[in-house]
Amino acid sequence: MHPGNLQATIVGDLAEPGLLPDNSFDCMIITQTLQLIFDFRAAITGLHEALKPGGVLLLTVPSISQLDVGEAGSTWYWTFTPLSMMRMFCEEFGSAAITVDVFGNVFAATAFLQGVAAEEVDCAKLQPYDPAYPVVIAVRAQKAQV
Repeated sequence: MHPGNLQATIVGDLAEPGLLPDNSFDCMIITQTLQLIFDFRAAITGLHEALKPGGVLLLTVPSISQLDVGEAGSTWYWTFTPLSMMRMFCEEFGSAAITVDVFGNVFAATAFLQGVAAEEVDCAKLQPYDPAYPVVIAVRAQKAQV
């Protein structure tokens, strides 16, 4: 989010301690952002702290992706795997509170890398999951009740 965006309510680096108020959110949706944060572990800690007890974080990251050579190119630090996401979020939330879902196959990865829209392909070809070609990783993490 840009500081000049007048509709933004929070602007800053998710890794910055205190950016998000503690115990404030029932649900947080963070899509395709973690790979742009150098200190992603601090960001995960901050997101955990910002959730209310019982609150849920819904987060996605790319796995197979082209690198952004435009605006985000100077801050594209990481590429994640399903295993790395599971381990990182288990450290903060605990293994019982984490679900990691993975989407993708060689067809979806190829179409994505070529810039083909979902509307331009047979959707049935996007459905099968192939663990060798994860395109998007989704995490559901729930903060423990107090």
